[in-house]
Amino acid sequence: MRRANHQVRLAARPVGEPQPTDWAHTDEVIDEPGDGEFLVRVLYLSIDPAMRGWMNAGRSYIRPVEIGEVMRAGAIGQVIASRHTGFAVGDHVSGTFGVQEYCLSDGLGVTKVDPAAAPLPTYLGTLGMSGLTAYFGLIDIGRPEPGQTVVVSGAAGAVGSVVGQIAKILGCRVIGIAGGERKCRLVVDEFGFDAAIDYRTDDIRKALREHAPNGVDVYFDNVGGDVLDAVLLRLARGARVVICGAVSQYNNTTPQGPANYMSLLVNRATMTGMVVFDYADRYAEGIGQLAAWRSQGRLKSLEDVVPGGVAAFPETLMRLFRGENNGKLVLQVADADA
Repeated sequence: MRRANHQVRLAARPVGEPQPTDWAHTDEVIDEPGDGEFLVRVLYLSIDPAMRGWMNAGRSYIRPVEIGEVMRAGAIGQVIASRHTGFAVGDHVSGTFGVQEYCLSDGLGVTKVDPAAAPLPTYLGTLGMSGLTAYFGLIDIGRPEPGQTVVVSGAAGAVGSVVGQIAKILGCRVIGIAGGERKCRLVVDEFGFDAAIDYRTDDIRKALREHAPNGVDVYFDNVGGDVLDAVLLRLARGARVVICGAVSQYNNTTPQGPANYMSLLVNRATMTGMVVFDYADRYAEGIGQLAAWRSQGRLKSLEDVVPGGVAAFPETLMRLFRGENNGKLVLQVADADA
């Protein structure tokens, strides 16, 4: 049976914020799988700040999405036809299936997930790449110790909310930086941070002096810009700064670099970039620990699921840069029960 497959493709490289004209909405007929292949019906798409970087030309940690190519996206789907011995019809799977309704796969980079163990969107968040980014970035690079002070920016987001909870599990004092009163309440009341700073209304430097009087031992940065500069001035001696992302800069045509980087020298601190793909051979370790904490009730997950199908992708992506999401932003492509 041949199926109509609705897709979103990159039509132009954005300058600043992505515009509707940067996308092409296309229909393609997709065939049944051949030998060693299976067909996935995409159910949920992961919406990530990193997508903005993938749209740019030039050298990066991953090749750019090419003009005319289906937009890259992690996804959860269900196998609906298979000629692959490792995947059966009905299996739920996670993989980089792209912004489309169906995807043919040979199984490379695809893993099975269990909808009885956790809701499917959770496998794109806490039990997916977001959770793994938080886990390896904090533990391997941040190396927090009990009693130390950990500061997290983007604290109400998919990665930041997990970072702060892991830091609390490890016995740290945790301060979150987020935008707006509602998100700050979420960070403290739902995720258990010790304090929250509203970067929209608070004086960040003053608030850091109050909440981190002995300095910041670990800073997990998801936003860059002015927030990064403010935290650099409060580093404790030997601090570790984890550079995970810089969402405040992705749409800037003239990105802002850190002005206060000499604090690294003064405080004998380090600033290290991290990409979760470097830990691929340890994903099972990370997912196992995250799942254990979740089953124990020590790690909460929050998915912000937006309906609308693939046609809603361009607008849903912009929610990230407007700070409208709480927790992991997920686009629902199809009804899992249909």
